[in-house]
Amino acid sequence: MKIKVDYDLCESNALCEAMAPEVFEVDDNDDLQLKTDETTDENLGNVERAVAACPRAAISLVAD
Repeated sequence: MKIKVDYDLCESNALCEAMAPEVFEVDDNDDLQLKTDETTDENLGNVERAVAACPRAAISLVAD
């Protein structure tokens, strides 16, 4: 699955980074960056939690 971020909705509050730091990072300019847009067996659970926790529903998973 691919990770998609709607940057128009994203507030860069870093909840996703706290739940999946291997995938999400808020940079020095307070902008969310994806380290990868791919899920793996190892990160899928963390990414799903980050999607569910996003207060603006800016993160989604889409089928490849």
